[in-house]
Amino acid sequence: MSQKLSVGLIGAGRIGRVHAETVLTRLPNAEIVAVADVNEEAARRCAADFAIPQATADYREILNNPQVQAVLICSATDTHARIITEAAQAGKQIFCEKPIDHNLAAIDQALAAVAAAGVTLQVGFNRRFDPNFARVRALVQSGAVGNPELLHIISRDPEPPSPEYAAVSGGIFLDMTIHDFDMARFLIGADVESVYAAGSVLVDPRIGAAGDLDTAMITLKFAGGALGVIDNSRRAAYGYDQRVEVFGSNGAARAENNFPNNVTLADSTGVRQDLPYHFFMDRYIDAYVNELRAFVRCLHEQTPPPVSGEDGRQAILIGLAARKSIAENRPVHLNEITG
Repeated sequence: MSQKLSVGLIGAGRIGRVHAETVLTRLPNAEIVAVADVNEEAARRCAADFAIPQATADYREILNNPQVQAVLICSATDTHARIITEAAQAGKQIFCEKPIDHNLAAIDQALAAVAAAGVTLQVGFNRRFDPNFARVRALVQSGAVGNPELLHIISRDPEPPSPEYAAVSGGIFLDMTIHDFDMARFLIGADVESVYAAGSVLVDPRIGAAGDLDTAMITLKFAGGALGVIDNSRRAAYGYDQRVEVFGSNGAARAENNFPNNVTLADSTGVRQDLPYHFFMDRYIDAYVNELRAFVRCLHEQTPPPVSGEDGRQAILIGLAARKSIAENRPVHLNEITG
């Protein structure tokens, strides 16, 4: 790997622009040399804003560019698996936003192409790189909490998505909770064996009409016997609610919400603090930087990626089990999910 990693960006929407800014301003050992988007004007704006020399509407121009060593796939979800496969066949190292796909067969085909080409694939589960969550994981790994026994993840959005988005998102479990499924495996350090999910439509009836849920509670059983619970809501009136706790035989490690400041006011009427961050880009901006830094580092050091393709597959597998659990109103073992 050359001293400065030459990168192609595929997808110039919101998250693509975040990564473009990160590479330009935070990663001196990488540079984006080309950007592609089906909306060529979006690609040109991104190129102009972040000093990228080439913009195109066709991502294949990036895959065919011998100067490009790695690609960041930030395009629409339904293109991820196909572009991973083509990028692997072109010999490019790959970072892909979650999910790889909503279909296990498509995921398996993409992962087979990666394995056959011998390239690196890192999946964009950015929350693993949040400093607070990473600290909880480190405490669990060090044995500070003893044997993990219980996990609690609270993940609540400040406001619901549009019904139009809900209809095409893959559903709450594959769109929202997928982050929490990955976080559960990350924090406990074990695979999930079974899932039992309950859900309701309590926030917006139009989401229910679109065939989705907006409120859910999921229980997990891990290999080794530890138990987990995830609670999700599409609406938290007070902002973006992101908390985790791992309870074990020796104690507990927890991470609370992040706030714009840590000031509290105490007076005769009570103790008050500002609301937590309202938008995921504010809450997780450091995590987005850290995940790309880790991707570039693993390529320079020729080490395995910190979030593998199999990690991406496992999160989808858990999500599909949760959907089956809702449909059949019973616990579902992951080995029941075949596609």
